[in-house]
Amino acid sequence: MIQRGLILFMVISALLLSACGNQQQGDNNRKSRNDSSQVRKNREDKKAREESEMIPVETMRVGRGDISDYILLSSNLETEIQADVYSRSQGVVDSIKTEEGRYVQKGQVMLKLEADEYIIAEKKARVEFEQQLSNFKRNEAMHAKALLSNEEFEQAKYSLETARLNWEDARLKLDYMSIRSPISGWVGERLVKIGQRIQPTDKLFSVVNNSQVIAVVNVPEKNVDDLKVGQLAIITSDNIPDVKFEGFVKRISPVVDPSSGTVKVTVGVKNKSRKLKPGMFVNVNLIIDTHKNAVLVPKLAIVYENEYMNVFVVRDSLAHKVRLTPGFEDNEKIESLSDIAEGDEVIVVGQAGLKDKTKVRVVARRENPFIQKTQ
Repeated sequence: MIQRGLILFMVISALLLSACGNQQQGDNNRKSRNDSSQVRKNREDKKAREESEMIPVETMRVGRGDISDYILLSSNLETEIQADVYSRSQGVVDSIKTEEGRYVQKGQVMLKLEADEYIIAEKKARVEFEQQLSNFKRNEAMHAKALLSNEEFEQAKYSLETARLNWEDARLKLDYMSIRSPISGWVGERLVKIGQRIQPTDKLFSVVNNSQVIAVVNVPEKNVDDLKVGQLAIITSDNIPDVKFEGFVKRISPVVDPSSGTVKVTVGVKNKSRKLKPGMFVNVNLIIDTHKNAVLVPKLAIVYENEYMNVFVVRDSLAHKVRLTPGFEDNEKIESLSDIAEGDEVIVVGQAGLKDKTKVRVVARRENPFIQKTQ
């Protein structure tokens, strides 16, 4: 009996010890998990604090492309092909065949005058010519048979020629009743009305062809030696943003204006799209020299400090302040001659007020529109 009780006591004790061990193991596991979770939370909090202390910026990668040095001038566009239309005769306007803004071909009838008397005159002249032609044929046959003297035959020829010229004159005067366009182009103005009596001195229409427009600019005397006929030019208009028109130096005057110290230069503009109109104000960039495959930095990245230009380059989350050695530049980009290389990531938004080696966080990377793409 005593032995059975002893065995039962030992079994109960073993069970109690096992339960206590399991509980302690569970407590240890829970403590381990809690400690690991706390470590992760501490790391995340530290990272969040570090990121919150970084300055958010936007960047753009430096690329390569072509950039030119140029003389910037301004002018109002003119057309090389323009004509004012006049009548060769006086008369009353019978009909108008075209209107402002319409395209007309060279020789196309634009207006007609009342022509009844000229129609009659042309018919009379034609009848007279036909009569003289018939007489000449008879006289010619008689002269061949020696029935007509040489003097009479010559007089018959003169009479025929006179009749022919009178008919040609009558036809020409009749044709003058139809006013035709001297050039191909667009009607810029219509200055007459139906029923109006006009004189040869009255301007009736103006016709312009804006497929060939020019910009006349006055170039400083010191820059004239940098120009030559055929040299490239770029034309822009504030009214047509983000569009560049190709042009070329067409004429260079050999005379210097003593009052301004400038030389008249005529720039031809290729206007296939016909977006440029005579009279528009444009900017003319006369290209002097071009650097090929240059390192190009967007002007958005430039921070000015007195007379110096600085750029912040992002390396290992730090904004490194780099002084820019500039070369050629235009309205959008500038050439870097040293210290900034192709592929460098420069800050274009958020760089104002930054100090050297400030921690930054790149929130956006812009595409560089100036990079020259290779095929």
